[in-house]
Amino acid sequence: MRQWTSDRDGTKATFFAIQVLKVTMSEITKRQQAIIKEFSNLATWEDRYKKIIAIGKALTPIDPKYQTSENKVKGCQSQVWMFADLNDKGQMQIYADSDAMIVRGLVALLVRVYSLALPQDILQSPPVFIKELGFANNLSPSRANGLQAMVKQIMFYAMAYSNK
Repeated sequence: MRQWTSDRDGTKATFFAIQVLKVTMSEITKRQQAIIKEFSNLATWEDRYKKIIAIGKALTPIDPKYQTSENKVKGCQSQVWMFADLNDKGQMQIYADSDAMIVRGLVALLVRVYSLALPQDILQSPPVFIKELGFANNLSPSRANGLQAMVKQIMFYAMAYSNK
């Protein structure tokens, strides 16, 4: 709130102005909200797993030449390959794949959330949908650890590209 006094025509008046900020939801937040809505409609974990697998099947596979040890995500029991680059708008494009269907679906969700976002926005946007939907508690421990390793890898890429 801002206050100022005016002395116009010999009359003093005090004015107060309230600054109204336009708050817009970030694109990453919108994407996470859409995923939360999409999965919230599913009553059972069996239905959620089926949805995750379907999302994984729809993920465009990466070229086998990128399935290298340097693109492998460390900390995943399944094989997960991930790499990223910047497009001409400064947005980070994420490419990922996995040999396991559920893990492929999980990485596809992360790609949906973070790909084509600015590195700075990625760093400021934790994956709240994971906790919100109970993925961390309802996945097997190895899958939950792998999911965290994938998130960590995306954040590493974002950190590296934010410094360029």
